[in-house]
Amino acid sequence: MEIGQPSPARVRPGGPGPLLLRTEREHRTGLGAVSVLKARGTVDADNAGRLSAALAAHLADAERAGEHPLLDLTEAHLACAAALRALAAPTGALARAGRALHVVQPRPHVRETLAEAGLPGIRAHADLTTALRALDSGETPPTEPGTVPTAPRPTHR
Repeated sequence: MEIGQPSPARVRPGGPGPLLLRTEREHRTGLGAVSVLKARGTVDADNAGRLSAALAAHLADAERAGEHPLLDLTEAHLACAAALRALAAPTGALARAGRALHVVQPRPHVRETLAEAGLPGIRAHADLTTALRALDSGETPPTEPGTVPTAPRPTHR
């Protein structure tokens, strides 16, 4: 599923990329269903609300379907504080329940931004393999300063 299409006015050479969101679902042996929300482009004040709404819907859909939700920020750029608030709002309930959203984001600026923000509902991983391994083991040791350990999520197999 692709949410949002870039407007011709927003696409300009050398400028920030438009925000595109896509959900991919797959089944992993031993782990079960995994749902990955992939964000591509720049998250800024203009589109942060759209990311927040899409992430909230992604988490709710994954919960209803018994899937493990992941957020892939590999191709995303967090441009402002609104981008962090877009992540903090939907993951707050996870943090209060002692869980966290596994986020894949190897770009250094994203890792640094998330570490400085110390969002307890976010668990950062360098790549998809590491995130899936953490889900499969049922343990998610803190990978960034300021994060809290998470309880294993019940699996639906």
